[in-house]
Amino acid sequence: MRANFLFVFFLALLFNVSASNAAVIPPSERVCGKWESEEKSLIIQVYMKDNNYLARVVWFKDTGNKPMSYWKDVRNPDPALRSRKILGMSILSGLIYKPETNLWEDGMVYDSKHGRTWNASAIIDKDGLLRVRGYWHFKFIGRTMTFKRIG
Repeated sequence: MRANFLFVFFLALLFNVSASNAAVIPPSERVCGKWESEEKSLIIQVYMKDNNYLARVVWFKDTGNKPMSYWKDVRNPDPALRSRKILGMSILSGLIYKPETNLWEDGMVYDSKHGRTWNASAIIDKDGLLRVRGYWHFKFIGRTMTFKRIG
């Protein structure tokens, strides 16, 4: 009976330690996951590959009553890329986490509505919102999109 109790106790303790360690996310990876835009018109998936953070479009609100798979990157300056689909397209690349500032910097963000690529940085604010800033060489010349974590 006592051996049974000890076995169950150690099993519960082991499970508890494993579960608590699994929940610890390094600060650099807090940006990973699905995020919905403040306007609820776009959902992106942020992920890490080769020490860089990237994002791709996983959902967007279409305005023409056509399926999301219909929309193509028609405003891309590179004619060879104008036939690629918006859904699943990579729109954010090259972000690198800077632990001293708790920012993701030195990236590029692509705006398919206008066919332009901008410098990019990101931060998760005190409310847990992801703020991605697209800018032209200087951060004060740009625009910030705000996202809320989902799922």
